[in-house]
Amino acid sequence: MKQLLNNIDLKKSVFVPGILLFVILFLLNSISQNWFHRWDLTDNDMYSLSSSSESVVKQVDDLLTMKVYFSDDLPGEYANNRRYLQDILEEYEALGDGNIRFEFFRPEDDEDIEQEAQKAGIMPVQMQVVENDKMEVKRVLMGMIIQYEDKKEVLPVIQTTTGLEYEITSKIKKLVETNKSTVGIAQLEGQTAQFQNIQNLLGQRYMVQPVNLSDAVPAEVTALLMGGVSDSLSGDEYQHLSDYLNRGGNLFLTQNRVKANLQIQQAFPIQSNIFDLVDDYGFAIAENLVTDKICGRVNVQQQMGPIRMNVPMEYPLLPVVRSFNNNEPIVAGLEQIQLVFASEIKQDSASIGNVNFVPLLFSSDQSGEMRGQFNLNPDPNQNPFIRMFNQSDKVLSARSEKVDENGVLSQVILVGDSDFMADQGGGRSPENHIFIMNSVDYLIGDRDLIALRSREITSRPLEDVSDEAKRTWKWINIVMPSFLIVGFGLIRMRSQKRRSSVLEELYG
Repeated sequence: MKQLLNNIDLKKSVFVPGILLFVILFLLNSISQNWFHRWDLTDNDMYSLSSSSESVVKQVDDLLTMKVYFSDDLPGEYANNRRYLQDILEEYEALGDGNIRFEFFRPEDDEDIEQEAQKAGIMPVQMQVVENDKMEVKRVLMGMIIQYEDKKEVLPVIQTTTGLEYEITSKIKKLVETNKSTVGIAQLEGQTAQFQNIQNLLGQRYMVQPVNLSDAVPAEVTALLMGGVSDSLSGDEYQHLSDYLNRGGNLFLTQNRVKANLQIQQAFPIQSNIFDLVDDYGFAIAENLVTDKICGRVNVQQQMGPIRMNVPMEYPLLPVVRSFNNNEPIVAGLEQIQLVFASEIKQDSASIGNVNFVPLLFSSDQSGEMRGQFNLNPDPNQNPFIRMFNQSDKVLSARSEKVDENGVLSQVILVGDSDFMADQGGGRSPENHIFIMNSVDYLIGDRDLIALRSREITSRPLEDVSDEAKRTWKWINIVMPSFLIVGFGLIRMRSQKRRSSVLEELYG
């Protein structure tokens, strides 16, 4: 009887904790499917969904499905992309509260999968892979379809994780939005600049339409983008633009004060009534060109013996902006922006107290300006004034808000570079695209994606290092490894001697 009781007690002592542990693990697993936390140690939290994505996901009130077509046996970096994609889709699904589901399809499992993907808009990509110790060309799928109600969006090729969260979130936002905002691009008489890159970019998020300022701006236009002018607006153009702003319009304007002519390497001040219009919003555009030590490069022909060659040379009239007003969501998280022949922007003293003037972009602490005689020659031997950097923190872009007596709010964002949006100017730069999209979102009050665009910028330029610091680090790199090796050897030798001494005492 005593043995039987002992057996029962033993079983209780084993099974009861085991069952309790199983129940606890089951409950924890169930809870963790929807409630979890990830510690992301990257500087921009690239492996975690941002608050912007969470805000967009909350708008999903019906079933949204993601079909991912991804081949197996891809080279290392693309295999990592697949793992990253699966991790991030799991987070979307967890935040979707049952409304978001995803599924992976492999073309290796069924030959019909590739045809299904192609019908949906995902085309195979040819890629070189190593199989059976030889290089082969393989057709692979790396795309995704997002379906919501009777609409769908396609990511035809996913070749990198950079910007992937933004791509997915923007596609979801496009599907769940019922009313798209309308953005206009101003067309002016005599203006020859093309803005096709920006128009295509805006078309992914908004309804985009050209706006001829010879006629009144349509009422549905929530934000108007306008490239720089080199002459005065006509009477109708000026009046229609002014009327649009007075009724609460939002304007993104790129305008400098000096027209550059590279053929003769000279520049001339612009005389235009556009400056009267922006003056009402507190903008005073200086009649200068800003130079900066941090700048882009141009190819300059130089005589190298008997041959004339194109030599890359820093050109201070192409300032690269790396200084931002980080309190402003439009530019928070940006790392650099490229400008071309930019003029300084100041606040008109008469507007203080009447408008809310906020700087956005600044030149570096080694910048300068050209005034009066504008010599655009990039060669410092022939143009020494181009490298005079005795000023700092010049404002190159700013925003302004004005509320009239009836409480109507109108907003203007000004960039002191007339070609900032142009296809042949700043419109080719991905960083500039982000700033423009952020500005449009800010103007129309749709700010879900602003922070998300900026968090995955890949431009990480090295900071300028003095010659003395370079020499110091050079010698550290030369000497330090030798010291570390010798130090490790001495520590190892002392350890061996100590061990030998102990063994001698024990067995000697």
